[in-house]
Amino acid sequence: MAKLDIGPPDYKKNLPPVITKNYGQWKYHDYVKPGVLRHVAKSGDVLYSIRAGSPRLVSNDFIRDICDMADMYCNGYLRFTSRNNIEFLTDDEAMIEPLIAACEAKGLPVGGTGHSLSNIVHTQGWVHCHTPATDASGIVKAVMDDLFEYFKTDDLPARLRVALACCLNMCGAVHCSDIAILGVHRTVPVIDHEIIRKGTEIPTLVASCPTGAIRPDPKNKSVVIRDESCMYCGNCYTMSPGMQIMDPENDGIAILVGGKVSNARSLPMFSRLVIPFLPNNPPRWPETVEAVRNIVETWIRHARDGERVGEWIERIGWERFFTLADIPFSDKCIDDYIFSRETFRTTAAFKY
Repeated sequence: MAKLDIGPPDYKKNLPPVITKNYGQWKYHDYVKPGVLRHVAKSGDVLYSIRAGSPRLVSNDFIRDICDMADMYCNGYLRFTSRNNIEFLTDDEAMIEPLIAACEAKGLPVGGTGHSLSNIVHTQGWVHCHTPATDASGIVKAVMDDLFEYFKTDDLPARLRVALACCLNMCGAVHCSDIAILGVHRTVPVIDHEIIRKGTEIPTLVASCPTGAIRPDPKNKSVVIRDESCMYCGNCYTMSPGMQIMDPENDGIAILVGGKVSNARSLPMFSRLVIPFLPNNPPRWPETVEAVRNIVETWIRHARDGERVGEWIERIGWERFFTLADIPFSDKCIDDYIFSRETFRTTAAFKY
């Protein structure tokens, strides 16, 4: 009988034989060179991962090309990382250099391992999403073009992870990345009452607001918004196109820093806001590119070996970070999340 719901395939059926043989029995891994990792099993078997940068949005032809490369150099085995890198997997050391040459010939840079900048994980942006405050792939292209030198080397103080989310619903990883680029709306949605009256479930629309800013308006068979409660998230637009959140004049970009998920030297950390607003200036977003490079270079100059961005800032203090990076401080940068007692800054020593 045919299966009606096949679900996702069993990933173990697609693992390279060397991984299947040594599953759960790996002894250590190290970095051979930028873009090349060596994984050594307790049995003595070795697996090499060759990491190449890739766009997030790719075509069928692109996927066919990299699959052909995998067939030629590593028996067809590859994987995509969570940050849109391609990792070719092979147990044949002789295939490493020919594969790197093939990647470079295709325009796929090899790097992003060790103390380097990995590829930028990002959301849909203007290409596909319905509530973005900024673009995603365009900004990532501009920022990675500017920081490309740090993808091809492993000379940074520590690994560097950058993320972009085109609105604060955060389909990206901006809450836990060293540097985060976040699209921000700054005005409440404009209500089209005619659209809401014709085709919106008002109870569902009201319930979609995380701050309770939307209330029914029975007189007009529509809704009203309490401006002071709106957090500009755009959830309401998902429920009804009558809640237009996008605003070309006021939408822009915020920069956050200091997040990470690893716990090698300190606990995982959330990103913190440092630049509340930068304008949308496509196609190259010069203000955003300059701001990100400034933070990266300040970190490189002052951090200790192995120190992530957030760890460096915690050591020197946030006040000192704003001074070193020459970033103006404003009231928007104060962490006023009252349910986070560990980070709620209420001391008089906070001099800004």
